[in-house]
Amino acid sequence: MASTGVLRHRLQSARSALSPSEQRRHARALARLLGRQALFLRARRVGLYRSTHGEIDPLPLMRLPQARRKLRFLPVLRPYPRGRLWFLSHRPGDPLIDNRFGIPEPRLRNRRVRLPWALDLLLIPLVGFDARCNRLGMGGGYYDRTLAYLRRRRRWHRPRLVGIAHECQRVEALTPNPWDIPLDLVATETRLYARKDLQAGSHPPETSRTAGRESTAHPAASVIPEPIPCKR
Repeated sequence: MASTGVLRHRLQSARSALSPSEQRRHARALARLLGRQALFLRARRVGLYRSTHGEIDPLPLMRLPQARRKLRFLPVLRPYPRGRLWFLSHRPGDPLIDNRFGIPEPRLRNRRVRLPWALDLLLIPLVGFDARCNRLGMGGGYYDRTLAYLRRRRRWHRPRLVGIAHECQRVEALTPNPWDIPLDLVATETRLYARKDLQAGSHPPETSRTAGRESTAHPAASVIPEPIPCKR
């Protein structure tokens, strides 16, 4: 069993090893797959991110004809309290600056910020994930702290949370922490993974949707195995 730190390093190395042409091909394939889903088509305010270090690029999705009227928002590091995110509107061509982690973000000066519940859909980058839509992030906890209010919601959930990643970032199972916020969906260049709400301790099989077919996988075990190798 690999530790979380070792697993995170292996998955980051795997996605960074993809060639630029593979990165572009994966981003276009993901856009085609996610771009026809109802939760994307119905969303008006969409939070996304600027990809770095091999993350799959969400921009081809936002260039689709069905995305033309959608409003885009990028995360910015919240100065107070620290460790959380705000979201600022962004249009193609607007200037960006690197934050202290080297991630491009809009300038905060004289800008109206949005809190996450003002968004309809939030696209979240992943380091790793499993078929039950558990997420492995960078370890900073920014998204989990920003979205912690969702744990107290029973009926009203906004925004819908979609993790996006390369298929090679999937592992058999991740053990979630108590503070982790579950995703509604994970999208890769080959398929969609929809989270099933578990009722009364039951563990139904997960359904993975691909273009034109569905496949059923058994519930994940609470172990952390080796990641799937990236195909070159």
